Amino acid sequence: MNLPLHRPHCEASRLEALRKLNLLDTPPSEAFDRITRMAAQMFNLPIAAVSLTDSDRQWFKSRVGVEHDTIPRMKAPCGQVADQGDMLVIPDLLLDCHYRDSILAESGIRFYAGAPLLTQDGYCLGAMCVLGTEPRAITEPEREALRDLAAMVMAQIELRHALGRVDPFSGLPNRNQFVDDFQDMTADRQQGEERLAALVNLASPEQLSNALRAMGPSYLDEVVGEAVRMLKSTIGLDSTVYHISPTEFVFVARPGTDPVEFCVGLENWLRRRAASLTSRFVTTARIGVAPFTVGVTGYADLLRNLHSAVQHGLDQECGVSMFSQEQDALYQRRFWLVNEFGATLDGAIPGRDGQLRLVFQPKINLATGACIGAEALLRWTHPEFGDVSPGEFIPIIERTSMVRAVTNWVLETAMVQLAEWRIEGLELELAVNVSAVNLLEPDFCVRVIDGLRRHGLPPSSLSLEITESALMQNPKVAQATLRALHAAGVRLAIDDFGTGYSSLTYLQSLPVQVVKIDQGFIRGIESDERKRSLVSAMIKLAHDLGHRVVAEGVETPEVMRVLERVGCDEAQGYLYARPMPPQAFAQWFAERREEVLALA
Repeated sequence: MNLPLHRPHCEASRLEALRKLNLLDTPPSEAFDRITRMAAQMFNLPIAAVSLTDSDRQWFKSRVGVEHDTIPRMKAPCGQVADQGDMLVIPDLLLDCHYRDSILAESGIRFYAGAPLLTQDGYCLGAMCVLGTEPRAITEPEREALRDLAAMVMAQIELRHALGRVDPFSGLPNRNQFVDDFQDMTADRQQGEERLAALVNLASPEQLSNALRAMGPSYLDEVVGEAVRMLKSTIGLDSTVYHISPTEFVFVARPGTDPVEFCVGLENWLRRRAASLTSRFVTTARIGVAPFTVGVTGYADLLRNLHSAVQHGLDQECGVSMFSQEQDALYQRRFWLVNEFGATLDGAIPGRDGQLRLVFQPKINLATGACIGAEALLRWTHPEFGDVSPGEFIPIIERTSMVRAVTNWVLETAMVQLAEWRIEGLELELAVNVSAVNLLEPDFCVRVIDGLRRHGLPPSSLSLEITESALMQNPKVAQATLRALHAAGVRLAIDDFGTGYSSLTYLQSLPVQVVKIDQGFIRGIESDERKRSLVSAMIKLAHDLGHRVVAEGVETPEVMRVLERVGCDEAQGYLYARPMPPQAFAQWFAERREEVLALA
C-alpha cells in the first residue's frame, strides 16, 4: 500500500491539520490506550505513547509507563519524526550526539523508536513510539509492526473525525471514499497497470459566480441534481462516480479502455447532456481526462492532473481535454511566476536596486529629433533563473490581485527617479502604464497626486498610459478617474491604440492628450500601402480630436520617414534606443541633446 507523501516545510499547514482534528488536550481514550498497550507488549518495553507534535511541545494522547502527558518539543525524537515524516530509531540515546543531553536521556531513557502518524493529505501529526531504559536494536519485522500500529492509530483518528463517505446532497461517494478506494486499488495485484480517469466539471468559477448572483444557491442545486441523475444513469452503470467537490465528479475507466474511444464517448455524453438540460445556457461542462499507473501515481497527483486537463479545456473551449505534460508545465510555470513575483514584490523597496527595477525608453519629437520624454518599463531578474520576460510575467500578474501593488511600486519608483533627474537638471515627461483595476480604485487619483507632492514634482511631469480595453471595462468609473487626474494636471495617453474595441464617442470625450499607435500597425509600414493608409487615418482622427500621436516600435529610418510624412508627432523604438537603466538613460539623453543642438 502506498503511504501518503509527507509534505516538508509546511509547518503552519501541518499544525492546522493537527488542530482541526481537536485531539490536543482531550481526555484519555480506551481505543487509543488499547493500541498503546499492545505496542508496549509487542516490543516488551516499559514505555509506549501516541505522541502528537504541537508547535512547542509533544503531547501524549495515550501513554504507558509515563506519568506526565507532555514534554518540550526541543530535542524530542518525536519532533524529528514530525519534521521528517519518516520512522526514527535511536538504539542508544547516550551515543547519539543530538539526544545525549535531551530530557529523555537525562530521565534514563536509552532506546527510542517512532513511526509517523500521517494524514491522508501527507501531514505528519506525530509518532507512535516505544521507549526503553536499555539500549537495543530493532528488526525489520519490528519496524513493520510499529508502522502497522501507527496506521491503526490513524485509522482510529479518521474514524472519529471523518466527515463521512457519502455526499449528503447527491448520495454519491465523496472525496474521502475516492481516496480510500484509490489506495485499495493501488494495494491490489493490478500494480503497474495503465488506467484512465476523468473529472467532470459542471461550470467555470465565473459561470458559477454569475449564476449564483442572478438566481441564488437553489440554481446550483438544480444544476448538480440534473448532472447527478444523468451520471448515475449513464457513466454510473460502468464505473463508480465520486462527488469530490460541489460541482465536480471523478471516475476511473475500466481496465483496458482505449483512450480515443473513451474521449469520444465522453464527448457524446456532453452532447446528450447539452441537448436535454436547460442549464447548458448558463453553465458549460468540461471533462478532463488523465492516464495513471496503478501503484505509481498517487491520488493527489492524479487529481491535480485532472484539474489541469479541465483548466486547459476551459481555456481552449473544448469539451473533453486530455492531460498534457506540456500544458501542465505551462500552468506550473505560471503558478511559479505568481508565487515568486509575489514574494519579490513583498520585499521590493521603491528606488532601491533589487529583483525589480525600471528601465526607460526615450520618446522622440519627430519634428526636432529631441528626446522629450520616456516610458518607464518594469523588469524582473530572478536570483536563480535570471531575467524573466515582461511579455511572460506582466500579463499573468495583471490577472491577479497583485496588480494594484505593482502599479504602486512602479509609480513610486518612477517618481523617485524623476525627482533625482530633476535635481541633476534632466527635466522630461515620464510615462507609466496603468491597468483597468487602478482606474476603478476610489483613491487612485489621490494617491497619484500625493506622490507627486511628496517628491516635489509638477503633475505635468507624469503621464499615465491606459489601454483601450481598460477604458472600456467600466467606462463611467474610468472616465471619472481620468477627469480627476486631468483636472490635477497629470497628462494622459491611450496606449496600444487600434488594438482594442474603443468607441469614438468615448475617445472624443476622454480628457487625454496623447494617442499611442500600437507597434503592430507600425512595423512594415514602409512597404505596406494598407498600413500607411490606416495609420494616416488614425493620425488625422487623433489630430482632429486634439491629441498628439506617438508611434511605437519604430526600428528603421524608412519607418521614421513614413511617419514624418503622414504627420506623426512622436516616436519610440529601437531605432533610437532600447530601454535603459537610469544612469545609461541620463547619459544617452545628454548625448542626444548635444547632437540635436549641433544640428540646429
